[in-house]
Amino acid sequence: MRRSARLVSVLFATTILLACSVMAGRAADSAVCQQSVPELYDRVSPAVVAITASTINPYQPTDRVTRVAGSGVIFDASGLVLTNAHVVLGRQTILVTLDDGTAVSAQGVGIDPILDIAVIRIPVPKDATLPVAVFGNSEQVRIGEEVLAIGNPMGLDQTLTRGIVSALNRILPETPFSTMEPLIQTDTAINPGNSGGPLINRCGEVIGVNTAILSDAQGIGFAIPIDVVKGVLPALLKHGRVIRPWVGVQGQIVGADLKSLLRVPLEDGLLVEVVEPDSPAEQAGVQGGQLDLSIAGHGLLIGGDIIVEMNGRPMQTPEQVSAAMRSLHVGDAVRLKLFNEGKVREVRFELPERPAQLQDLGGKRSLSPLLRPSRNAPPPFLF
Repeated sequence: MRRSARLVSVLFATTILLACSVMAGRAADSAVCQQSVPELYDRVSPAVVAITASTINPYQPTDRVTRVAGSGVIFDASGLVLTNAHVVLGRQTILVTLDDGTAVSAQGVGIDPILDIAVIRIPVPKDATLPVAVFGNSEQVRIGEEVLAIGNPMGLDQTLTRGIVSALNRILPETPFSTMEPLIQTDTAINPGNSGGPLINRCGEVIGVNTAILSDAQGIGFAIPIDVVKGVLPALLKHGRVIRPWVGVQGQIVGADLKSLLRVPLEDGLLVEVVEPDSPAEQAGVQGGQLDLSIAGHGLLIGGDIIVEMNGRPMQTPEQVSAAMRSLHVGDAVRLKLFNEGKVREVRFELPERPAQLQDLGGKRSLSPLLRPSRNAPPPFLF
């Protein structure tokens, strides 16, 4: 009995200690989230860097050097920096300026032009430890939440701006986010030069990577959710790229609105506008569009196949297409059910890896941080 009593006493004491530890941790977290904006800036800004990248064109007699400026954030003490792909893609030199003014050369580690994410590495200073930012959880972000951006807009280093989350799960039309990953919309002021810099919450955690603004608007900016970044980081660090399957089609959803406008017999599905040369889809005989139309300022190519199903999955909504795309892997067998000219047929083929140069082409639509999407245009798909 005494032994049992002592055991109960030990368990009770351990429980109390654990509870106190958890409460203390929560109190510490709460204290961090209640820091003032200046305190948060002092804590996070040392991990934010300025990036200047340049490209030299030897065949151009004048203005041979093209320079771009952006931002980045150190997320690992070994010198790993997160930024946008459009800041460093194809650049011959990448110069990173640290918070203390030290300028160092950087080397590419991994890049994904489609999601506009890149990781570069800088040398660790001798007898020093690099400041590191902490990644948060973008799934917990709420509309109306206060957020901060730190970056180098227009070359003005270590600039802090403040705003709120204006919208979540924003999918922009006419952008290269062909996996249709939703973005965080914010009214925090960002400008060219902020690209690749962190969007942080009031706990000082990075919840997004600032990537784009609407050039014909005010206070409408977009950030890549940090959970999207965390999902591809292992591949970028291990392979230097995101390994994606290659179907080789580009297109958009056919719905009731488009069918009523065209007044031709069509099936709901993914209208194939372009079939990429030498792609598995081309080799399987998938047909792209031939007739270029503009309806209410929105252009599309018609006359091609409509993908009604992929491996038995319907392709009638953006959500269904995105889900079908995410289910594909290199080496998978794909079965497409196609509709064209009143007839239905099936094609089958295996998926190779998407060539790197085509990933670059897919991302080139996002190289400018100033996007001008048409408000009437449905989101395109590239896979």
